[in-house]
Amino acid sequence: MSAPAPSMLTPAAKALAAKLDLKQGRANLEEFADTLQALATADRSIVAVTSDSRGSGKLAPFGKALPRQIVEVGIAEQNLVGITAGLAACGKKAFGVSPSCFLTARSLEQIKNDVCYSNVPAVLVGISAGVSYGALGSTHHSLHDLAVMRAIHNITIIAPADNFETREAVRYAGAATRPVFLRFGKAAMLDLPGSAAPFEPGRARVVFPGEGNLVPTPAGAVASKLAPTHDVAFLASGETVVHAVLAAAALAEQGVSARVLSFHTVKPLDVAAVLAAGRECRAIVTVEEHMVAGGLGEAVASTLLQAGLAPKFKMVGFPDEDTVTGAQADLFRHYGISMESLRDTALALLAP
Repeated sequence: MSAPAPSMLTPAAKALAAKLDLKQGRANLEEFADTLQALATADRSIVAVTSDSRGSGKLAPFGKALPRQIVEVGIAEQNLVGITAGLAACGKKAFGVSPSCFLTARSLEQIKNDVCYSNVPAVLVGISAGVSYGALGSTHHSLHDLAVMRAIHNITIIAPADNFETREAVRYAGAATRPVFLRFGKAAMLDLPGSAAPFEPGRARVVFPGEGNLVPTPAGAVASKLAPTHDVAFLASGETVVHAVLAAAALAEQGVSARVLSFHTVKPLDVAAVLAAGRECRAIVTVEEHMVAGGLGEAVASTLLQAGLAPKFKMVGFPDEDTVTGAQADLFRHYGISMESLRDTALALLAP
């Protein structure tokens, strides 16, 4: 997981990080592959379609165990989408798995027409999304995918924050009757335990503070239940959520109350959660591993403005420029997706 070094953490965030065991964890992509294999073992109508992505998609064990339920199309993402759509139209539950940077660029017409216009229950899985490919650079970064997929009608978009959300998202996609796009990175994430908040597509999950959270709240730092108001709300998605949680813990240490919501479903957006944050919080910070153009932040901003709400607001993500090259952790720090940067962003918004 791309997380702050222990020396950078405040005591409250350090205590939370220790409970989260940041050095341990499992990539959401691995959780996806294992969950899919378990589902496919029980349901022979489930088929995986890969574009020379069996290894990178962690599907090699799936292929060995269920060789008649996996189709390899080679480096041909457009064919992958067409075949996935065709299998879905014939009664199969097809999961098309390919690097998100290529899947959502080379195959856009096929996604629009073969999948969404045709309204087949195909599942498209964008792997190694965001800046997961790190040093391979801009050609392999996928910072556009949410924007282009949001602009296509009739598809649910899910970017899980942790192993729990991943498992639930795959199970949901396997039973869905309409198109679904799942977005996964490569970093080791956490199977955050003890949540009483169920996974519901289209509904954000409060992950800090309160009982039933994905993560424990530092003792004495904040109230144990979700307060009616907070100073700041972090609305985050995917692998950025844990950084927002650590920032919230650091803010609590300074007497600043924060809530963190995991917007695992980017489309349809949880409008009610956005409006509640707009009414109940002095400031809102959106956080995403995506260009700020067209992603979660702009969806939230549009929702707030159309409702006549105007809290102090900041979008944290990647700007409209050539992205620097480096590991995901380095890029997160460079572009402000870190505990310290998010804490400071919130404090700046709240300053008189």
